[in-house]
Amino acid sequence: MVLGFLGLGVMGRPMAANLVTAGHQLVVWTRSGVPLDGARFAAGPEEVFEQAEVVFLTLAGAEAIDGVLGPHVAGRTVVHMGTTSPGYSAGVRDRIVAAGGRYVEAPVSGSRGPAEAGQLVAMLAGEEPDRDLVRPLLAPMCRAVVDCGSVPNGLLMKLAVNTFLISMVTGLAEAFHFAEGHGLDLTVLRSVLDAGPMASYVSRGKAEKIVDGDFAVQASVRDVHYNNRLIVAAAAERGIAAPLLDVCRELYAETEEQGFGGEDMVAVIRAMLSRSGLGTPTGSSRSAAGSAAAAAPPS
Repeated sequence: MVLGFLGLGVMGRPMAANLVTAGHQLVVWTRSGVPLDGARFAAGPEEVFEQAEVVFLTLAGAEAIDGVLGPHVAGRTVVHMGTTSPGYSAGVRDRIVAAGGRYVEAPVSGSRGPAEAGQLVAMLAGEEPDRDLVRPLLAPMCRAVVDCGSVPNGLLMKLAVNTFLISMVTGLAEAFHFAEGHGLDLTVLRSVLDAGPMASYVSRGKAEKIVDGDFAVQASVRDVHYNNRLIVAAAAERGIAAPLLDVCRELYAETEEQGFGGEDMVAVIRAMLSRSGLGTPTGSSRSAAGSAAAAAPPS
């Protein structure tokens, strides 16, 4: 079947490229107008829906998604792979089903590196026949696909996963801030953490970025702040305490307000340095992040 893809940003472009590499016929559209090798570039979202049976969305937020939906979703399966509030996603399902389409959530865990390597983890939610249709199509992009039941459980699961991710990376940044404040060798701290029981793919990669002062974006401060706000809001709706994420939200907001929203999430250490009255981290962070932000196409 012909597949469609809307949104070729930091995550969407490598994900779509993996579908092309796997041999799928792909028609794409993105606001930047930058084509994707091996895929047909459509004149607009409507043309994608006209040509494709299944359309993947990796769009930045509700406004962007609303802008591509309409009566043309009839007879199509729409796969929402980005991150929005669970309530919004449930509303999109209702709109698409009412228009004669089908809807599946498949938000992913992972940043740009895993997206490029086809090593994302998808959280699949929707009606069972629709999940069965979409599951094999995710294989070129994901190393694992986990069934989460009905909509909006995929988005709720994504927010639960991101609760751990955000608090973990923020804690890692604070550990390096603490060590630096006491004059410790940060490379030694990295060695200890990498060798210890808390080490993970994420901790090793993010620790290396902090030590090198490399804030080139994998998951941006801006996107993490957005995810953080979604988590806090979803927790508040159910009367669930989210004390760690309340603090993290403040730190990412401060980092973004300082003008570093386009840098990687480890740049949250900048807010800690600012609170401590210290300067910016050493290394090539500013130039690396600036280059990456200039090179990354918008979704």
